[in-house]
Amino acid sequence: MPQTTLTVWKFRTADGAETASKTLQQLSKENLVTIHDAATVRWEEGAKKPKTRQLNSTTGAGALGGAFWGMLFGLLFFVPLLGAAIGAATGALSGSLTDVGIDDGFINRVRDEITPGTSALFVMSSDAVMDKIRDAFAGQEPPELIFTNLNTEQEAALREVFGED
Repeated sequence: MPQTTLTVWKFRTADGAETASKTLQQLSKENLVTIHDAATVRWEEGAKKPKTRQLNSTTGAGALGGAFWGMLFGLLFFVPLLGAAIGAATGALSGSLTDVGIDDGFINRVRDEITPGTSALFVMSSDAVMDKIRDAFAGQEPPELIFTNLNTEQEAALREVFGED
């Protein structure tokens, strides 16, 4: 079973992730990466919160689904705005994410770096041909890469946590 990676690419502009997602989908068609699931975050300058979108073309048998992205994006972008009343739920969710390879350091870093005026592309992938991927992104806005690797057990646990088969 190949190593599955959750990759987060941060862009300095609100539309960088959308452009990158199109490139990534083309790389998938060329079999240079296997995309299990992906989503974009677009945070316009002046907006109170970002807009998120799951990439529909990747919702196949391996897709984690909207529950995973909703929980992750809720934890990353919306929970801090809701106050301490839901702190216990946040702690429980954060603990579950840690169990499946997404730790507080990852969450805090993503939360701190994806801010108004930026965007991000979140991708669950495997079998990436890294040098070909780097070449495909040449000439585009250079992203900052933040990632955590998930082994097969962690991926299975992640799917179990979010009720995805």
